[in-house]
Amino acid sequence: MKAENPGENSTDFMKKINLCGGDALPLAHTLLFATPSSGDTPQRPVICVTGKMAAGKNYFCSLLEKQGWKTVDLDILVHQAIKEQTPVILKTFADTAEKENICLENADGTLNRRELGKLVFSNPQLLKKQEDIVYPAVIQLTKKFISNNSEFPVVINATVLYKTPELMSLCTKIAFITAPFFTRLKRAKKRDKMPVKQIIKRFWSQRTLLKEYKNTGKEILLIINK
Repeated sequence: MKAENPGENSTDFMKKINLCGGDALPLAHTLLFATPSSGDTPQRPVICVTGKMAAGKNYFCSLLEKQGWKTVDLDILVHQAIKEQTPVILKTFADTAEKENICLENADGTLNRRELGKLVFSNPQLLKKQEDIVYPAVIQLTKKFISNNSEFPVVINATVLYKTPELMSLCTKIAFITAPFFTRLKRAKKRDKMPVKQIIKRFWSQRTLLKEYKNTGKEILLIINK
């Protein structure tokens, strides 16, 4: 299988691979591992695997793990950071949540992350507030993971890594996972048990995701996961 090359502008350079092809994974692995070199020393690959909701990012990361890559899921690191920052988050969003009739605190005092998501994902300003609280801790946790796996190629599995230039600058390439709309909708309903209306809102909030990654200037490998 040959990788398709839709264009080679400095900020819009992508190769395209259909993941259902038998030789797709070896080709993707080769393209992602072929990183720029500094002098005679090859640069260790640190790539960003990203894509819209329910496109198949975790599945693709699991395939790379079998090829010897070490992966870190930023959702997990975000969960860890949110847990550490729960008192700050509850205080920051208390008034807004009350107005929206949303209860952010569980009976045991822990944060109800699903209700928090319902609140912030529909409001870019509130989402930015949450990110400003959580992202500094996530950046440090990610750098620690990369440092602890210095002998291996590393995957950062993250939907909005472009929002953290400090981490984006560490990546040599981007693997953008995509799938048809209704395929993603079906997967999201089965996996997340969320109302369709809420899923559509999440989809809408990610409508410019590929454009944002093109703006980073990094080479993008477009992985089609039907």
